[in-house]
Amino acid sequence: MEKNRLEAFSDGVLAIIITIMVLELKVPETGEGHFSDLLPIVPKFLSYILSFVYVGIYWNNHHHMLQCCKQVNGKVLWANLHLLFWLSLFPFTTAWAGENHLAGAPLAIYGFVLFMAAIAWVILLNCLIKANDSNALLAKAVENKTLKEQISPFIYIAGIVSSFFIPWLAIAFYTVSAIIWLVPDKRIENALKDAKSQ
Repeated sequence: MEKNRLEAFSDGVLAIIITIMVLELKVPETGEGHFSDLLPIVPKFLSYILSFVYVGIYWNNHHHMLQCCKQVNGKVLWANLHLLFWLSLFPFTTAWAGENHLAGAPLAIYGFVLFMAAIAWVILLNCLIKANDSNALLAKAVENKTLKEQISPFIYIAGIVSSFFIPWLAIAFYTVSAIIWLVPDKRIENALKDAKSQ
């Protein structure tokens, strides 16, 4: 099967996820039009920014990963839906964490969803490698694990645990993970450049 429909569907779902997240940011009902009126929604806005960055990271890396693939199969379609399921929970967890001023339980659930999305990403990656030739561009590009791949699960787990004791530390862990993934996978970019030059 060709990958065009999978890419188009994924792009549409991610666009809807971002739209739903921003709709959760309500204009303050009380106040006189001063900047201080925005103070109550600062936690919601901060959680929105972090979630927006995460959705952007997944969209960017998803795009790069699929550029290395020529075809998909049924397993890839289901693995992609599995990833989209966890990403579709971002608006809920973002709103819950923001509404409760970044309290422990919402932050832990937020981190759990981030963790499960990361697992879903690895599953999708492995399904794509199997659906394409094992000597294909994607398999060669990601054959050696990077440090950020190895430490990311532990960062999420540390964030989940610390959310019950020091909420701001949990936010710091989730932010660090976003920062290290902000730049798309250089291995894939380099593999794509090499393939074009040959």
